[in-house]
Amino acid sequence: MTLTVDPTPVEGMPVQSGRFDAMRNAMVASQLRTNAVNDPRVVDAMRDIPREDYLPEAQRGIAYRDTLLPLNGGRRHNSPLATGRLITEARVSAGDKVLLIGAAGGYAAAVLARLGAVVTAVEEDESLAALAAVALAGEANVTLVQGPLHAGSAAGAPYDVLIVDGAVEHVPDALVAQLRPGARVTTGINDRGVTRLASGRRTDGGFGLIDFADIECAALPGFARPTTFKF
Repeated sequence: MTLTVDPTPVEGMPVQSGRFDAMRNAMVASQLRTNAVNDPRVVDAMRDIPREDYLPEAQRGIAYRDTLLPLNGGRRHNSPLATGRLITEARVSAGDKVLLIGAAGGYAAAVLARLGAVVTAVEEDESLAALAAVALAGEANVTLVQGPLHAGSAAGAPYDVLIVDGAVEHVPDALVAQLRPGARVTTGINDRGVTRLASGRRTDGGFGLIDFADIECAALPGFARPTTFKF
């Protein structure tokens, strides 16, 4: 299901732009620049894009905390650092077709679009997808798809980049199959409750990941590693 973005603004939201601007600058200085988010394009995008606009109203006041934020249905939103490291490591170029899994309210999709990527953002939670549809209104480079995260969006394949903005036990074959040979992948990995960030590529011979950072990452549903039969 592809959502039509509704451009109607959210009414009744307090104007706190000065306070949010200060928190956004502090996020860049204390969270991103000191922790290997070192692509100036990513830093500039995360400094300019109001992260609070992509969160449920109850969470907007803590939008710039260096922690996971609670969302609906037991989900959590990645920290700015985790999202920033995943996007930085993906080395996105203008014109890249990016498959983003775990769009939540649309923040990572907005950052990727600012880098010039053509983004297919997948979110399965209905309320989060509705929030993203409003927040991404008018963003021509983003297609928002509501559906199971583990299924991706084959309609837009093949992709140049896969970014999973959360932690999964494994990357399903269905997602790998939607990537072109040579495509770059960054994702959080959930190994028995311990999370870290990893990157890799799809090649003609297969697919693999290498850890690059031990960072807390929000677990995504639907990615349990298949169990193997034991005698």
